[in-house]
Amino acid sequence: MSMQGRIGRNGGTKVKRALGVQGALEWAFRVEKAQLELPPPEDLVEEGFGFGLEYVLMQRAALGCKVDGGQHKMGSYTHADAEVIAATVAGMPDSLGGIRMAIRVTELARAGLTPDWMPGVVPRCVPVETRQNQHGVRAVTEVVGTERVLTRGKWRSVEVLACPVTWRPHPEQIASARRGYEDWWQALDWVRDGLMAARMLRDVEVTAAMPKVRPWR
Repeated sequence: MSMQGRIGRNGGTKVKRALGVQGALEWAFRVEKAQLELPPPEDLVEEGFGFGLEYVLMQRAALGCKVDGGQHKMGSYTHADAEVIAATVAGMPDSLGGIRMAIRVTELARAGLTPDWMPGVVPRCVPVETRQNQHGVRAVTEVVGTERVLTRGKWRSVEVLACPVTWRPHPEQIASARRGYEDWWQALDWVRDGLMAARMLRDVEVTAAMPKVRPWR
């Protein structure tokens, strides 16, 4: 893992922890237990990252300093960088899913998960229904018509049976899962760009690293 140094107040070099945006989100929500604050009324929302981030920055300016965070937290303290990350996520624009996507990003980060894009899944044609007896599992059939056949010199009516089939999983299910992954990826891309542009993180350096945009290709 790469590190980037900066000069502290005492003249020494303070090392910043370099993380990709997914790692930064998991650190903020899973390790630091940052909370996703719901956005305030629209008349309080500013352009850009929204009130949440502005509030965090104003609090930092008022304090003039912060308590150092770390791997071992004391009490209920949440690292200030984690609060900035959470506030940025809370400002998710409506074009990317708004608060619903912000919640999804938060929940996945807190669980340390990536959206399920159904890797390796191939639609298969299977019977709609099966039944099991002493002879094994068999597909359920249904009557779709009748035919007259000549048997031993006599015409008889016989039922024409067919086995209804379907695709499982349906191709649309797979497509929907992968659209969901792409939407999540776009949300992470927005968060990454915002954090890199704002340069408000003190101990964490968000890098350009991103998850694969379409891992199924």
